[in-house]
Amino acid sequence: MSLLLSIALSALPVLPEPVANNAVAKVIVNEQPYFLSFMGIGASKDHTSVHNKVWALKLGDAKWHAKAPVPSSLSIKGRLASTAVGVGEYAYVFGGYTLSADHSEISSPDVYRYDLKNDSYTELSTMPVPVDDSVALTYQQRYIYLVSGWHNDGNVNLVQVYDIKTDTWQQASPFLGEPVFGQAAAISGNTIVVCDGVKTQANVDKRRSFASVAQCLKGTIDENNPLKIDWRTLPHPTGTSHYRMAATRFNGAIYMLAGSSNPYNYDGMGYNGKPAPASNHVWRFDIVSNRWNVLTPAESSSMDHRGLLEHNGVLYRIGGMDNHQQVSNKVLGYKIQNAAK
Repeated sequence: MSLLLSIALSALPVLPEPVANNAVAKVIVNEQPYFLSFMGIGASKDHTSVHNKVWALKLGDAKWHAKAPVPSSLSIKGRLASTAVGVGEYAYVFGGYTLSADHSEISSPDVYRYDLKNDSYTELSTMPVPVDDSVALTYQQRYIYLVSGWHNDGNVNLVQVYDIKTDTWQQASPFLGEPVFGQAAAISGNTIVVCDGVKTQANVDKRRSFASVAQCLKGTIDENNPLKIDWRTLPHPTGTSHYRMAATRFNGAIYMLAGSSNPYNYDGMGYNGKPAPASNHVWRFDIVSNRWNVLTPAESSSMDHRGLLEHNGVLYRIGGMDNHQQVSNKVLGYKIQNAAK
């Protein structure tokens, strides 16, 4: 019994300009779906190209449109590695980090709700522990979980939960895997799946270094207590870790694709000094059978993603970097089709 998939290039228009490490979200306004892209890094891949630009695509239209830039409480406005999630007609944008001319980085505590209909932002309660390169997952259209991620000087094992209804934060059961940044995650029902990322490690007589982690964990949220999560390990689908994959849920399954097997800095160069290659792998985790399938690869390789958006059975990567570490304006689609088993 297996799921067969076919590959399809996206029919959606390209972005107005290349962008990578951008937060993405899908919202529904008056029954019309939109894709949104928030912030990220441009083609030159340096501190001058990190921005707070926003683009919106009304699905069915021929082009993306520029929207109001994301505000910031920090002096530098552009950010990388932020996270966004759509809940109904609103998008919620979390954190990210600023990059200065001397390469110093600051994790942003900012949280904003974006109203596409009015092209406006509402400042919300800041994160208790500011994180970037994390993941944002929505439960019951009310709670948003930020799992692990980077905070200024290191990774955290926190699961920070934002309550849309009360505009408050609480801490859930800590993440029991290696604390990481650049991980991929998605939620289906009350089941969270988190895979891979990069850990920070101490060394003898030299500065800390970064190493990839091939790990997958499944967290089951208690139906009576959204702050209680039962974390358990899962077998890894391949044994090879990937950094900044794109992930989402669809029809009760969780999909993870693309990313790079060599963790890298914001410019696409690996922490080991070698250019990071982009991947075209596709993984599917079936919640019911508790099993992974490695699927037909995507037609195009990509990396440096902050999310994966689904529409009409197609999984879309918005921007990112290609196999030559070049920032892309492409919108790449992977079509899912059930076939006889």
